[in-house]
Amino acid sequence: MKGVKKCRRLISLLILCMCISFSLTACSKADKDGLDPENPISIEIWHHYNGLQKTAFDALVMEFNETLGAEKGIIVEAFSQGNVDALQRKVMESVTKKIGAEPMPDIFAAYADNAYQIDQLGHVADISEYLSPEEIDEYVDSYIREGRFGDGNGIKIFPTAKATEVLMLNKTDWDKFANATGASLEELRTWEGLAKAAEKYYEWTDSLTAVPNDGKAFFGRDAMANYIIVGSKQLGQEIFSVESGQVSIHVDEGIMRRLWDNFYIPYISGYYTAVGRFRSDDAKTGEIIALVCSTSAIPYFPDTVIIDDREEYPIESLVLPLPNFENTAPFAVQQGAGMVVVKSDKLRERAAVEFLKWFTDIDRNIRFSLESGYLPVKKEANDIRVIQKFLADAKDNRVTEKMKSSLPVLMEQLESYELYTNDPFENGTNAREVLSKALIDKSKADREKVIELLEKGNTREEAVKEVATEENFQEWLRGLRESLAAAINGGS
Repeated sequence: MKGVKKCRRLISLLILCMCISFSLTACSKADKDGLDPENPISIEIWHHYNGLQKTAFDALVMEFNETLGAEKGIIVEAFSQGNVDALQRKVMESVTKKIGAEPMPDIFAAYADNAYQIDQLGHVADISEYLSPEEIDEYVDSYIREGRFGDGNGIKIFPTAKATEVLMLNKTDWDKFANATGASLEELRTWEGLAKAAEKYYEWTDSLTAVPNDGKAFFGRDAMANYIIVGSKQLGQEIFSVESGQVSIHVDEGIMRRLWDNFYIPYISGYYTAVGRFRSDDAKTGEIIALVCSTSAIPYFPDTVIIDDREEYPIESLVLPLPNFENTAPFAVQQGAGMVVVKSDKLRERAAVEFLKWFTDIDRNIRFSLESGYLPVKKEANDIRVIQKFLADAKDNRVTEKMKSSLPVLMEQLESYELYTNDPFENGTNAREVLSKALIDKSKADREKVIELLEKGNTREEAVKEVATEENFQEWLRGLRESLAAAINGGS
């Protein structure tokens, strides 16, 4: 009996020694990286993804929690805030401690202007210390550069998914038009060519009925600010130049004239339009057959045109490169919110970055990007051969056929176009809002004037000429300059 007890004591002692040894090892590991699977950290993320994007993001969050998160002691909880505007508003309410506001998350999605604003209030972590130079070099240079602002050479935005703009076409209705008129896709490579094609489309559809001036619009676009910002850059002038956080406004009259001639004039003539909330809505109702949108909107381009409750028909879509101005080097917008890590303690910041590094692993980032309509953020992941191999190997992906078919165009555009976004600055969001409304609001208002003149018996040429005067353009230009100056100075 005594021998048994002695044996039990020895066994207990051995177990105790093993536990002590395990504990010391665990402590040593925790001391090394600050993370401990026995004491997991919960990381909260606020984002703006919905639909396919939210589904793809949530699936990866779950995978992380079950794999690397469990191994390192990190639990990620992700919450959609509805849309970008709602997300920005909620983050600002948290930062300013508005009554009833929720505490700040550990990570939130943000565009550069919003991230810059939060950084100025002292709430953004510099994540560069959690990334080696070799790790940083894996990401597309311009994406990293977008996140570098403030003092020093730190990184304030982690690139996770990016986007640019493309031209989407209802190929079914385009083919009917092209067969009847000889119109060519080549015309759609420039803004000037697109405007001429749109005029031709209006005249062709007008000729199909006995009613005069009932031609259909050809084109519309989302994100009017991009048209002006990127168009200005392409035509030789940054509209916002930023140095040491200070912005200078450059509203060049000649450049604005080309932007005006290639959007305002076609719009008031009836060749372009904007009816629904998004131009994809207009494509779905047959109001237009071509549009410029973000790559993240490719999956949402309609498969059917619905005329009314009784008439609808299926359509085939086609993705084309973004038009540019004639005789200029091609530019396209660089957009897509990155992830901002909120300044807290080193342990929480490290845990947040661990998730973001895992999320942007090549295969996972390709998966999320393609399933949600975004572009991968690592250099290697933007190789069409790497993407095609992923698609061949990953049988359970949810990548739409639209996205798959668009890949050659997207990769070609990334190689041949320069992606551009202006540096962030204080009140940059206000300034962008001015550009979002200035030209489209003017175009809509003056289109109504043209319609009134048509109803009075004027020809389309007479009506457009009466509205699109030099005085009208100069008045709009003065208003644009004044509104931008007010926005940058804190007004709206």
